[in-house]
Amino acid sequence: MDTILNHRSIRKYKSDPIPQEILENILDAGIRASNTGNMQVYSILVTKDSLIRQKLWEAHFKQGMVLQAPVHLTFCADFNRFSKWCKYRQADPGYDNFLSFLTGAIDALLAAQNCAIAAEKSGLGMCYLGTVTWMADRIIKILELPKLVVPVAAFTIGYPDDNPGLTDRLPRNGVVHQEKYQDYSPSAIDKIYEVKESLAESLALLKENDKETLAQVFTDNRYTRKDNRSFSRKFLEVLEKQGFMNNGEM
Repeated sequence: MDTILNHRSIRKYKSDPIPQEILENILDAGIRASNTGNMQVYSILVTKDSLIRQKLWEAHFKQGMVLQAPVHLTFCADFNRFSKWCKYRQADPGYDNFLSFLTGAIDALLAAQNCAIAAEKSGLGMCYLGTVTWMADRIIKILELPKLVVPVAAFTIGYPDDNPGLTDRLPRNGVVHQEKYQDYSPSAIDKIYEVKESLAESLALLKENDKETLAQVFTDNRYTRKDNRSFSRKFLEVLEKQGFMNNGEM
């Protein structure tokens, strides 16, 4: 439990390689994750090759840890393998739709979190890369992903060369609802976000971005409506191309 509660994103790594036994234990932890119907409709791509990581670095907005970390893991929703198994066993797969993609994405994310916890328990650092869905089309080309395979998560792992402090999190009552969903009143929102809004880092962001509120930093600078809609269209095009949007009647 201490490992989970002390999670932090590591963006600087030593050049030391990860022993194969440790890496395999991390992957085995991912394989043991809960999944839908015991189908395991996901794949994990392990990338160590420096040339491929160079291409991934470019796709991931040139974030330095992609080059620094000795291992890059990409987690994909994958109905390619399962569909081929069905066909080779005289069964008719019907997994070319959005629900199947979502099923694979959930499986992949569960496996990813198991790998992340196992990596940190082994003394390694890791950092999730939120750019994986934004740049899914490029990652598909780099990793040569076939139809019915779409990347949904990725992170770097390696031995930390940095020890950052814990990032802030909302209080438990900000995200946990008892029995039924309790919608948020203005006063509840004030209470939930008061610590985050008062942090020195948050105040610095207000000054840096010339904004009145921290929320405006997110809506106007970090995750804008324009970008959200643009990358949404782009990702839907990826799902169409990869064969996950056959949602019509039989």
